[in-house]
Amino acid sequence: MPLIPVLIAIHVALACSLLLPSLLLPFALRIGARPSESARPVVRALVALQARATAPLALAVAASGAALVVAIGTSLLAQPWLLVALAIYAANLVLAFFVQRPDLIRLVGVRGLRDDAAWRARARRQRYVSYAMAGLTGTIGLLMSAKPDLW
Repeated sequence: MPLIPVLIAIHVALACSLLLPSLLLPFALRIGARPSESARPVVRALVALQARATAPLALAVAASGAALVVAIGTSLLAQPWLLVALAIYAANLVLAFFVQRPDLIRLVGVRGLRDDAAWRARARRQRYVSYAMAGLTGTIGLLMSAKPDLW
């Protein structure tokens, strides 16, 4: 049984790492400098994580989730709170990959200045998407910790 808490910790850390760049980059890019020109190591690390680690992290999340199902049992898959959390996570991934990521790539590629109104408006929209994604992630955390009976 001591394996299950370790698997849960690994799974949650991997799942959060997969969404982290999409959640944080819109806030880190407020100035508008390209990541290669940025003196901010956080921006460079988030861009590198999103560019190079998305597929390996997604595979690791799937593998750790499968390991959890094997360790806990397949009856876990019949829990309504888990099904809702998985649906929300899938929606969050779709939002991150098909909405947030392409727009962030465009935002990073544009050299904007603080007083560039178009760049600032685009960055503000990206922050709103990040707020929505953070809300979805928080909902997943609530479902995972409270395990409510939804039906």
